[in-house]
Amino acid sequence: MTGGDTTIVAGLEIPSTDPVFLAAVFAVHIPLGLACVAIGVIAMLSPKRRGRHSNVGTIYFWCLLSLFASATFLSIMRWADNYHLFVLGAMSFASAWIGRTALRRRWPYWVRLHIAGMGLSYVLMLVAFYVDN
Repeated sequence: MTGGDTTIVAGLEIPSTDPVFLAAVFAVHIPLGLACVAIGVIAMLSPKRRGRHSNVGTIYFWCLLSLFASATFLSIMRWADNYHLFVLGAMSFASAWIGRTALRRRWPYWVRLHIAGMGLSYVLMLVAFYVDN
């Protein structure tokens, strides 16, 4: 799709000159990723009870879903180069979905499943960032 062309932004080489790809990356995907990282930390450090933790956790979940949607779009645009990032995004969102569902439906061992699912989603999100960068 890119024909080997690259764009240099702030010293970083972006493997595309496609304006749709670049707009999606800089206007949507990067801000969502930064929001997920910051919101995830707030949720992790908040007291575990109704209120800030659950409200911020809900925001994290929906931001992560949006981040996964943008990652899916970007991966489809450059599938041969980015399919592994789609897989990491899917695993991250699936982990968050399991953690949230365990809490909401009070599955057996829901506390452990919630902590493991949400924590793993955060770790996988960071792994995707580091793999790409």
